Amino acid sequence: MGFFDLIWSIFLIFLMVAWFWVLIAVVADIFRSKDLGGFAKALWIGFVIIIPWLGVLVYVIARGDKMQEHNAQAMSDMEAAQKDYIRSVATTSPADELERLAGLKEKGVLTEEEFAAQKAKVLAG
Repeated sequence: MGFFDLIWSIFLIFLMVAWFWVLIAVVADIFRSKDLGGFAKALWIGFVIIIPWLGVLVYVIARGDKMQEHNAQAMSDMEAAQKDYIRSVATTSPADELERLAGLKEKGVLTEEEFAAQKAKVLAG
């Protein structure tokens, strides 16, 4: 096996991986499309399975803009879910905050006036 045969084999493997990547992206987009009905989804899946190269090419040409919108929406949904999770984990309850402030007051870090001001902030917010 010569050097060019090795390069050709690597190139073919790259093309095969890229093909599977595109095929999986198209099938996933077909299933997550809310603007397609069940019958339309079945037709697209049948087209992609029966004539894969042509089916994927036609889908990307016909609905490529929708694929981009679906990806952007999925990313936005994931970001929102991540922010909600971080917010739910990172926030402390007012009782925890008051306990922390009382501890600082007992240690002498906060004066009575500072404690009262911070307590009012916690109870207001």
